[in-house]
Amino acid sequence: MSVEFNMFMNDVVRQAREDAIQAGYQELKTPEEVDEAFAKKGTTLVLVNSVCGCAGGIARPAAAHAVHYDKRPDQLVTVFAGQDKEATAKARSYFEGYPPSSPSFALLKDGKIVKMIERHQIEGHDPMSVITQLQDAFEQYCDEI
Repeated sequence: MSVEFNMFMNDVVRQAREDAIQAGYQELKTPEEVDEAFAKKGTTLVLVNSVCGCAGGIARPAAAHAVHYDKRPDQLVTVFAGQDKEATAKARSYFEGYPPSSPSFALLKDGKIVKMIERHQIEGHDPMSVITQLQDAFEQYCDEI
């Protein structure tokens, strides 16, 4: 691969990380950080971030805007597929019954998966439909803020 391509990809990854952090998501980079975050009581929304162009470009804006709602998760976290591989694998170990999918969202309650929004439910959809899916899950599983 060319140096220019690597520099471009580094910029894409950096921007994707910043998008999630600016939206209020805590980045989890190690398996230990994942276990610690998922051990907390309450609801946790996990954004499995990805540089996938189309789906990532829908998931990140949806992640940012969905949380502006009367009910929302107690905790917002993100792991980065393809970048923080061990943390992502650890997070996915909690998503029992679901194959690896990125980007994706997982809603956990007391460390157990209650809702999964997989790539096929993101890719080809507009951000508003993903926001609606997330907020429907918040309505069902989260408390009012």
